[in-house]
Amino acid sequence: MSEQAPLRVLFLCTHNSSRSQMGEGLLRARGGSAFEVFSAGTEPRVVHPLAIKAMQEIGIDISTHQAKSLEEFRTSAPMDLVVTVCDEAAEACSFYPNAHFQVHWGFVDPSQVAGSEEERLAAFRQARDRIADHLDQFLRLQPFHSPEQMYTAAKAQEGLRS
Repeated sequence: MSEQAPLRVLFLCTHNSSRSQMGEGLLRARGGSAFEVFSAGTEPRVVHPLAIKAMQEIGIDISTHQAKSLEEFRTSAPMDLVVTVCDEAAEACSFYPNAHFQVHWGFVDPSQVAGSEEERLAAFRQARDRIADHLDQFLRLQPFHSPEQMYTAAKAQEGLRS
């Protein structure tokens, strides 16, 4: 019996600076070799320092991640699943042509929170924890033997607004 190729997952957000980067880091850390994970943005900027800090607190290092444009993936191998993690990206890219399946898990943008650094970091922790909760519930439904099974599990998380 041959081993299944990893399922390709792309987390998509507007700036690819926080939520999509955290999703990528979390699924890479928790999903193991079953997944090949990427993130991108419709208007990429830089990875937010507080996203890096929030992830380091749980032992996941995304400090070497770079914000990437969605365009970088248009000619790559198809994605088995695209997960939009912000409403703006879901609107800007309601249909990703290079994907077998697409779902939307909307999360509040932690970079929009004003206040002290500690208050802002708290918002990043909250976003991280909500993304982690979604992924943990998604991963409980493994193993996925096909993109269709993965999509069904991901789609079940769509209604859990954060």
